[in-house]
Amino acid sequence: MNINQPLGGRGLAIPFTKAANPNADLEDADLRLPLLNKIPDNIRNHFIAMCGEFVGTVLFLYFALSGAQVANSVNTSSGMSLAETGSNPQQLQYIALSFGFSLAVNAWVFFRISGGLFNPAVTFGMCLIGALPWVRGGLLFITQILGGMTAAALVSCMFPGELNVRTTLGGGTSVVQGLFIEMFLTAQLVFTIFMLAAEKHKGTFIAPVGIGLSLFIAELTGVFFTGGSLNPARSFGPAVVNREFASYHWIYWLGPVLGSIVAAGFYKFIKILEYETANPGQDMDHAAKVEKRKNLLIAAGINEVDAHHVANELQVNQTVTEKGGPDGAIVANGQGRRNSGQDTAMYGTGFRANSHQHTGSTSSGDTAVPQRPSAVTTGSQLGRFSYLGRAGVQQPRMNSIINESRMDSPAMTTNDELYAPLAAGGDEPLGGMVADHDPRYRFSRTISSGV
Repeated sequence: MNINQPLGGRGLAIPFTKAANPNADLEDADLRLPLLNKIPDNIRNHFIAMCGEFVGTVLFLYFALSGAQVANSVNTSSGMSLAETGSNPQQLQYIALSFGFSLAVNAWVFFRISGGLFNPAVTFGMCLIGALPWVRGGLLFITQILGGMTAAALVSCMFPGELNVRTTLGGGTSVVQGLFIEMFLTAQLVFTIFMLAAEKHKGTFIAPVGIGLSLFIAELTGVFFTGGSLNPARSFGPAVVNREFASYHWIYWLGPVLGSIVAAGFYKFIKILEYETANPGQDMDHAAKVEKRKNLLIAAGINEVDAHHVANELQVNQTVTEKGGPDGAIVANGQGRRNSGQDTAMYGTGFRANSHQHTGSTSSGDTAVPQRPSAVTTGSQLGRFSYLGRAGVQQPRMNSIINESRMDSPAMTTNDELYAPLAAGGDEPLGGMVADHDPRYRFSRTISSGV
């Protein structure tokens, strides 16, 4: 059984119950809670997201705040005041690491459940760009605030001494400066989330790492000057537990919200300008695509050297016309070529040096019949492969046979073989991989040498 397969209604394997027997043939209805049959899916999904976001916010802030509590407790136990040790680089780095690593781990864990936001400002930004419905965003907002208070209460109860993790202005920072510091640091964090998590690409699966590092570098600056909030839930929770609100507590709400607006505005700006075209190919893996095309060509009967040559040209969008051949054709040896410089002539000649060598007829050993102009004749498991470029528009003769002629051969691939990549779980047939840029290309049979 695949433990990752989402099986609906799978209950807890409590001993001496039906669910505890992995071999029991049970229907979903046997294990599904009766109440779930009466709850609409959208309500159930909102509830699941709220549960995940609450637990995730509690865990994220619990480990982050406990790290800050440890760092602050070490300094105060030495007999020095926080004002004297507030600029201690080791203390700042410890707190920044606690927040950054805690966010990275918990965001990675809870991403599949609720998105792993843990921050009302991030939730607001995701709603602004349309990545999150406003109803879901409102529910998560309430959940995150409750999670912040719960995490602060747990740290206060589980660690000795007074809870010493409040966000306060330091280093002579004014209220206005604190507001803009919170705004810009939050904008950095939220924009990172937009580009790594909201935008789906090849790096999305490691988005939590980049998001955690973004919070880490923001905390390196913010901890000393503002306490490094970037999150209303982070500031509100400890303030509630300590029952102490600074007169400038509002900057820890307004600053992150403004930062989310700035990040969302810039994100929408570059999306309107179609930023994807400015630096294209970010998600393209040239080597992987060439290898995929080459394997499909080899499966059609082309030797590895020729298959790699043609696959690489197709991937870099080069036309085979530039490489010579019969009016822009490349005739690749199916079985006779041992390497790029040697041709056994078992199935005729190899690559044509230029089109002039193929204007009339070919050598007596070459019995391949080219496809009609602007077409592809695929190779067989035993036969030959001809690839005609866009310049192959004339009708040369090969062994006095006009190229429109068609002859069946037991060595040629059938349609089933041509589309074998699809049957094997691929996403494109062989023809689509050979020349997916020209819909005029077709398959047909050719005369096969020696058969």
